[in-house]
Amino acid sequence: MSQQKIHFISIGGSVMHNLALELQRKGFLVSGSDDEIYEPSRSRLAERDLLPAEMGWFPEKITADLDSVILGMHARADNPELLRARELGLNIYSYPEFIFEQSIDKQRVVIAGSHGKTTITSMILHVLRHSQRVFNYLVGAQLDGFDTMVRLDADAPMIIIEGDEYFTSPEDPTPKFLHYQPHIALVSGIAWDHFNVYPTWESYVKQFELLADSLPRAGVMVFDETDNMLDVIGQKEITDVTKIPYEAHRYKVVNGHTYLITKTQGEVPLYVFGEHNMKNISGARAVCERLGVSDEEFYRAIQTFKGAAKRLELLAKGPTTNAYRDFAHAPSKVEATTQAVKEQFPKRRLIACTELHTFSSLNKTFLKQYRHKLEAADVAVVFYSPETVEHKRLEPISEDDIRAAFKRNDLLIFTEPLVLHSYLKAQNWANTNLLMMSSGTFGGLDLKALAQELV
Repeated sequence: MSQQKIHFISIGGSVMHNLALELQRKGFLVSGSDDEIYEPSRSRLAERDLLPAEMGWFPEKITADLDSVILGMHARADNPELLRARELGLNIYSYPEFIFEQSIDKQRVVIAGSHGKTTITSMILHVLRHSQRVFNYLVGAQLDGFDTMVRLDADAPMIIIEGDEYFTSPEDPTPKFLHYQPHIALVSGIAWDHFNVYPTWESYVKQFELLADSLPRAGVMVFDETDNMLDVIGQKEITDVTKIPYEAHRYKVVNGHTYLITKTQGEVPLYVFGEHNMKNISGARAVCERLGVSDEEFYRAIQTFKGAAKRLELLAKGPTTNAYRDFAHAPSKVEATTQAVKEQFPKRRLIACTELHTFSSLNKTFLKQYRHKLEAADVAVVFYSPETVEHKRLEPISEDDIRAAFKRNDLLIFTEPLVLHSYLKAQNWANTNLLMMSSGTFGGLDLKALAQELV
């Protein structure tokens, strides 16, 4: 049988480039194009000779001998390579459709929800690997000990997929998670934080209802019963589907260390902390149990789990100061992460900085979703760039708009990275922790270097 030839339109995306690396590892002949590729995708593709020689779209790369074309979300519907592939009648897949085709004979587990899905997926992968199980996966962050974010071995009996609710491709507005057709679905929580994709709360919740309704007979729905909206979905009558509700695992915090309280294994020390992570652990445990992992195996593995990249990542540590970075950008995540650090170190002052960076967070109408979300911080800081607002063609927002939205009169607001840097350097860091929350870079600040300077 000849080698399969696959071309990626928009190869630079985080999942797309990982899928390209994985297919090359499996022996496929892989090519790809993109109009811009950032780090770390750029270096990782270059290392394996998969980085396109030049940026842009080249219809001549699309030839009749291609077995499949995989279309990334970043490409437009009028992409010249896509038009050429259609003209030639080639097989065109979005990456969720392709992942489904590759795992059609496997047990499929999908982890969904507005928050926690990367961490829960990572916890499950960590436990399965620790228990020496054979499995495939697709996860949204780079994990310690895993070469790529995608694995597609033919002999694995199951695949664990982080499934999001966003559009599948420029041609397909179906949520990605519906394409995976899971046997087991976990939904961690529903918080409407993508105003630009789902303009109403109802349209957003509907996607999760569709996921619940899509489960097959003998399927399993695992859900956070403390989430009001999920509880509604949990109450829905879904024929022949087993429903498993969960809540935060029992735990205690002693001198800045968190321990799980268990019936069979006593107190289990953890690296991760915060009530949201105790919920993530409960969800991961419920899924692992369905996959045949014993409690003993689960607890032994979870105590060595250090978290997914950029999720409450410890940047620097001093005798009375810790500096953390977190990917939190949506209101629910900002609240959960801030509370987590304050609960872990109740006697330390907490300076919490969040960057308004996404389309939703910079939208004047959506801003009020941040009301009281920084309450747990002793010093609350917001950073945003007026240029980004302009670049995204949004209505300008003022400091007064932000202060009113967060409902915090003492909120500090910065628009210049160097001014924020100077402010943080001037603080007294004795018995004080720093938390930097963003899916961006605070205008290009080197957070690791900043944390080292402060601590």
